Amino acid sequence: MTTNPTNPMEPMEPAAPAKKSIRIEYCTQCRWLPRAAWLAQELLTTFETDVAEVALVPGKGGVFTVRVGEETVWDRREQGFPEPTAVKRVVRDRVAPGRSLGHSER
Repeated sequence: MTTNPTNPMEPMEPAAPAKKSIRIEYCTQCRWLPRAAWLAQELLTTFETDVAEVALVPGKGGVFTVRVGEETVWDRREQGFPEPTAVKRVVRDRVAPGRSLGHSER
């Protein structure tokens, strides 16, 4: 157990885990910004207190990926275009495990 440096008799609270960032990389040539922005809005609304940020990253060559931290959780080339509910599930499993997504999980 770690003690409080200002009062050694008092235990310190455990540090909260660092919030993760979400990055949505989208193809500018394909004009997928509106789709990426809409997905970012959905993620920010759902995980507003669980993530540090949601960033939109312009790319090329048909890219559309979603990353949580350094992990790619969705890649259009492998999984097709994501439905928001599917992305919310994989993001939830990394930023707020065990949390219910309410009606969108049914």
